[in-house]
Amino acid sequence: MPTISTFFGIAIRMYHNDHPPAHFHAEYQGKVGTFTIQGEMIVGDIRSVAARRLIREWASLHRDELEANWERARRHLPVARVKPLP
Repeated sequence: MPTISTFFGIAIRMYHNDHPPAHFHAEYQGKVGTFTIQGEMIVGDIRSVAARRLIREWASLHRDELEANWERARRHLPVARVKPLP
């Protein structure tokens, strides 16, 4: 699964040909979660409120890029890196 961004110990990944709805995966300190493009956790065990807040903030800033990457991944095309939080 390609890593599209990393910031503050959080790795963001997106699978090729993954199931709808559009989403991405995050890992933080060995915990994982599946997040909507808007940054809300659908399932997972990332309990850190701070990590979830950072993921939500990042997703909000990069929503268009995430949607474009989702479309690329669904077509088995390379996904683009997305800038981390500063």
